[in-house]
Amino acid sequence: MRRTRILTTVLALAAGLLAGSPPALGAEKAAKAEKTDRSVSIAADTYTWKNARIDGGGFVPGIVFNRKERNLAYARTDIGGAYRWVEASKTWTPMLDSVGWDNWGHTGVVSLASDSVDPNKVYVAAGTYTNSWDPGNGAILRSSDRGASWQKANLPFKLGGNMPGRGMGERLAVDPNRNSVLYLGAPSGKGLWRSTDSGATWSQVTNFPNVGNYVADPSDTSGYSSDNQGIVWVTFDETTGTSGNATRTIYVGVADKDNAVYRSTDAGATWSRVAGQPTGYLAHKGVLDATNGYLYLSYSDKGGPYDGGKGQLWRYATATGAWTNISPVAEADTYYGFSGLTVDRQDPGTVMATAYSSWWPDTQIFRSTDSGATWTKAWDYSSYPNRSNRYTMDVSSSPWLTWGANPSPPEQTPKLGWMTEALEIDPFNSQRMMYGTGATIYGTENLGNWDSGGQFAIKPMVQGLEETAVNDLASPPSGAPLLSALGDIGGFRHTDLTKVPSMMFTQPNFTTTTSLDYAESNPNTVVRVGNLDSGPHIAFSTDNGANWFAGTDPSGVSGGGTVAAASDGSRFVWSPAGTGVQYTTGFGNSWSASSGIPADAIVESDRVDPRIFYGFKSGKFYVSTDGGATFTASNATGLPSGDSVRFKALPGVKGDVWLAGGATDGSYGLWHSTDGGATWSRLSGVEQADTIGFGKAATGASYQTLYASARIGGVRGIFRSTDKGATWTRINDDAHQWGWTGAAITGDPRVYGRVYVATNGRGVIYGDSSDTGGGGGGTDPEPEPEPAGACAVAYKVTNEWSGGFQADVRLSNTGTGAWTGWSLGWTFPNGQSISQLWNADHTQSGSAVTARNISWNGNVAAGSSVSFGFTGSWSGTNGRPTAFKIGDQSCTVT
Repeated sequence: MRRTRILTTVLALAAGLLAGSPPALGAEKAAKAEKTDRSVSIAADTYTWKNARIDGGGFVPGIVFNRKERNLAYARTDIGGAYRWVEASKTWTPMLDSVGWDNWGHTGVVSLASDSVDPNKVYVAAGTYTNSWDPGNGAILRSSDRGASWQKANLPFKLGGNMPGRGMGERLAVDPNRNSVLYLGAPSGKGLWRSTDSGATWSQVTNFPNVGNYVADPSDTSGYSSDNQGIVWVTFDETTGTSGNATRTIYVGVADKDNAVYRSTDAGATWSRVAGQPTGYLAHKGVLDATNGYLYLSYSDKGGPYDGGKGQLWRYATATGAWTNISPVAEADTYYGFSGLTVDRQDPGTVMATAYSSWWPDTQIFRSTDSGATWTKAWDYSSYPNRSNRYTMDVSSSPWLTWGANPSPPEQTPKLGWMTEALEIDPFNSQRMMYGTGATIYGTENLGNWDSGGQFAIKPMVQGLEETAVNDLASPPSGAPLLSALGDIGGFRHTDLTKVPSMMFTQPNFTTTTSLDYAESNPNTVVRVGNLDSGPHIAFSTDNGANWFAGTDPSGVSGGGTVAAASDGSRFVWSPAGTGVQYTTGFGNSWSASSGIPADAIVESDRVDPRIFYGFKSGKFYVSTDGGATFTASNATGLPSGDSVRFKALPGVKGDVWLAGGATDGSYGLWHSTDGGATWSRLSGVEQADTIGFGKAATGASYQTLYASARIGGVRGIFRSTDKGATWTRINDDAHQWGWTGAAITGDPRVYGRVYVATNGRGVIYGDSSDTGGGGGGTDPEPEPEPAGACAVAYKVTNEWSGGFQADVRLSNTGTGAWTGWSLGWTFPNGQSISQLWNADHTQSGSAVTARNISWNGNVAAGSSVSFGFTGSWSGTNGRPTAFKIGDQSCTVT
């Protein structure tokens, strides 16, 4: 359930895992540097990045349709960035993957605005927490190419994309008449802010009279639930302005139960509380039907997104000032608040709203076709507990949305949803409606059946939007290629990375899986541990994670912690929350306390010897040689003093262990031990490392490939080494960073170059290398701009909109010799112009374009390829180039 959404990031922060600024390398006095006579060189590889498909998996608090252009829509998530709808494929494409490690908080999106004057422009209010968990301030990100690239305006305060109240809004709005003017409602008592230069600079509206006063829990000392939720929405009355002139009437919602709605009638010069408004509730949304002159408001007694016990719907007549309670049920009969709210722009008398906090038996959606005078429900009781639904649901594209449940009436599976704060009717198509839940986006394309007496068809409309927080990953040598431990929805067994698994891990269903492991020499044996409100916290599988059975908890267990399986699956060591480290033989029918190791230690197993287990806690490494019964502290010093550590033992080699972690105020880096942790060598060239994993060795290499989320050579990224850490290749690029990637990483033991990366909100990312055979870490080549030999080019337009487009170009070396540099030329047929190009340098003169390699991608072996992409502008038509050349050599066009 989405109630545990915050825990993944919060626990990581509490452990110091999320560094908020570029850290300095700590001094290492006690650990010797490995291979100090060899400098670490950095090269880059050409990788293709995708998600292991889960489809959704997180809270979608906002959906925004552009009011000018058909089929242009966006979705915002609480920790997983923002997405743009792609109508041709009915999928979403991520827009904030370029957010890097140091600015990880900008993956939390508290609001999004699409410009109805210039649909190419989109704005994001980014920032995850308003308290100390997020060390950085918020920012307004602005794009003039629909999110393909961004500029940033830093704010002097924090924003809360994953804070209470995040489903209210939208807090960010563009003036529909003078689109250089934007407003932002801030939390934390920071008030109302305005930009008059299209989001480049911002200043506070100092005469706005109310900064808000509602907090979810004043007693919360962490600052999470005790923050003032502030200004929560901004709505323009577009009829009170003309093109190019600022809209005069603006409504603003404030988190204040007695003073929730304010208005300006002079383009923001002065403000006043709207007279006669209801009190005692928070206005989650304010949606204007300018045609009929009605401002609709959805009210709840709480800020959401989880809570809310009472609610009302109201309608305000903008011409007369009359307020009308249009609630579909009496206040006394509500056990929920209202939030989701939308008007049919093709038929403005049609209004819809959601009971966002109706957890049991289901959420509710209400619809009125007479401006709120009367309402119908998405479902009602025929004869309790039986229900009559106006809809059908087909979740075959995301079958796990049933949760494997078999509930008794009136509950059904799949549920209509929960946390339904985002609800939008397509402004150009009355048949299409989308709404966000705590786990997905649902939608319909035959909404009119609601009114005609038929059933409208609901299905997931979420493909491409991946929003899980990943705690652990495993890629066994046989069986499924990927097992994942996830926040909120437990985890999955992927037998095909391109397909959504049929079900998450069940029996039991952990709300969050914190750790998993498999037996190296018997990968059918798998163990996972996690959090559950009531019930066991450990489960076992004997068929590679396809089916599970619950284990028995030792006394005192309150959470999952970490777990390790012996290499042959004969025993397990578990370090749960709430009690000390435990060990068992068999499948955990009884547990015994391990001695010599502190509670909450991180535990792992040797991948060869089934009696050897390892642990780490507060700078000390621990070893057990008797199956976890007793541990002995290593005498090694110089390891990270905190608990921001991930370590793993190498498959196939006894006692070969790698440890990554640390913090900016102490030891931070990557260490290697070949004697089971007795002594450690620090890799001198790795400034910081937070994860370590292993994958299939490169062709001719004698050691498995290493993967790490690290900082090497002053650059943060995902790195690969094929020579035991002597040299490293950065395999991601600045367009693919995914915020914080410090939880887990693993290579694939069966596919060279494939790596699985854990993100905190963007799901499981996996990358495949164009270097299919494998080579060394690489060095920076000297470019030779005109290589000889045959070539082939694939040119693909990946997205297109009015006046703009995005394209990818893959250049392949089809000759027999390697290139050490390249320069590709072509001519646009219709005068297109490149706006921004990545993974290459370029020049353009008229319609002629030349793209050249940059320092790290000049080497292209025979049979290999290199890719780059760009955004551009076009008018009239957008034809594809038909001829490409490297020097005088024409390339085959595929």
